[in-house]
This record gives sequence, structure tokens and C-alpha cells, in this order.
Amino acid sequence: MKETKGEVIMKLIPLKYDFCIKEVMENETVRRHFISDVLGVPLKDIKSVRMINPFLWKRYKKQKLGILDIQLTLNDNTRINIEMQLKQKAFWKERTVFYLAKMYSADLRQGEDYGKARKCIAITILDFNIDARKAYHNVYMLRDKNGELYTDILELHTIELKKKPDKGQPSPLDEWHSLFNAKTEEELDMIKSWTKNLGIIEAIKELKEISLTDRLRYEHEMRLKAKRDRQAEDMFVYESGVKAGREDGIEDGIKIGREDGIKIGREDEREKSIKILANTLREHG
Repeated sequence: MKETKGEVIMKLIPLKYDFCIKEVMENETVRRHFISDVLGVPLKDIKSVRMINPFLWKRYKKQKLGILDIQLTLNDNTRINIEMQLKQKAFWKERTVFYLAKMYSADLRQGEDYGKARKCIAITILDFNIDARKAYHNVYMLRDKNGELYTDILELHTIELKKKPDKGQPSPLDEWHSLFNAKTEEELDMIKSWTKNLGIIEAIKELKEISLTDRLRYEHEMRLKAKRDRQAEDMFVYESGVKAGREDGIEDGIKIGREDGIKIGREDEREKSIKILANTLREHG
């Protein structure tokens, strides 16, 4: 935070950072409107959206512990996970399916009826493209090869921030897309000037407060520092490997050259000995 001529210039923490979205989603108005806009569920049908433990239940010691960013429960007991991911990881699609399946099976205990299983929805907000589709928002369910729905018990949403919304009148989800991509206070003010979405207005207010909070600002800076340190460390390891490879190559070259020199020297000496022997035999022949 800087001050210029009595005015506070805020350095915005983008909403796309996972710890930031967690803080913003503490606001129930933000939660309700975001879920409504992503799922296309009327607000009147969402009486409450409760925050719950982000750690998935682990049945066995050797099972992977599923740690999710934000877990919510609707008033009809539908479970929702919201996850923000800035960088693509290996086996990303398999990872999302694993966590969705784990969330679905987490409440069932041995001997319990399958009817107690609750609908689970995963919303993954991605700062990278996972395919060449034009649409930034895609929904996946269990369907047969003809597209007929088998069951809606599992539902996966992907929101890709690198892709652009269709031109024309922005939808409520388009406005959230713009909010996640906002990098400056000016961009926030521009979004606020034309939106009528109460959830986005509340999110902007929360985001500004977060950006002015010393604790979260420090956490944000430490995350950026850790990222830069990892990049520097990776570069150091790479350059050290290249240097070591060059040194090993030179050493191997010297060794091979020495061995080849000795071999050539021996061959030269052998040829000289043969010539001397041949001359001797001719002289005494």
C-alpha cells in the first residue's frame, strides 16, 4: 500500500490466488451468488451455502488425503468443491476425477445404503487451458455414448480464465470471469460500475479490504517470493547440471585422448620395431 498526495494507492491481490478466494468466499452473499451463476440455480432455491472442512475423509492409512480448496453444502445436501489452480499439473484430469469420486464416497460407511450418497459438484477455476474448446465454461456428467444422461450424481465444471467470453451482453458468469482476471483497482471499479450482481459487488468490497490488510499482503508477498525462489533454484540446478556435464565431458575427453594417444604411441612403436627387424633380416640375409 502506497500513499500519494493523501490518496491511498492499493496494490491489488488478484482473486485468482487460492488463499484470496477462500477469504472472499467467507462472505455468504458472495458464495450464494457465485454458486447460482455457475450452476444456473435460482437464488431462491439456495437458502444456505455452508462452509465445511476442506479435508476429505481418509479411510485407510495408505490412501491419498484429498485436500480441497473450498467445500460447500447446499440446503438440499448437495456437496460442492471450489478449487482454484494457477498452474497445470501432470495428470490434471485424473486428479479432478479422483477428488470428485473421493468427495462422493466420503460420507458412506461400511454397510450403509447407497441412497445416502449425496450429489457432488466440483468447480475448478483454471488459469490455463485444458483443451482447444472455445467456451471457457464446460460441464461434464456421466452420459452414454449418445449423450443421454445416466445420472447427475457427479458433476464437474471447468472455468478457464485464459479463454475469452463470447462477445455481446455479458452473462453473470462472464462478470465473475472478468473479476477473477482483474489485476488493478481500476479494473475492479470498472466492473463495479456496470454490474448489478450483488455477489460481485460484495466480492469487490471484500477483495479491496483483503488487499489493504497487512497480514494477507505479507502472505501474498511471501508466496510470490517462494515462487521466485523456486524458479531461481530450478535455474541453479539446471545450470549446475550443465556445468557438471561440461566438466565431465572435458574430463572424459582428456581421458579418451590420453588413452588414444597411448594406443597410437604403442602402434607407432610397434611399426618402428617391425621396420627395424625387417632391415636387420635383410642385412644379414
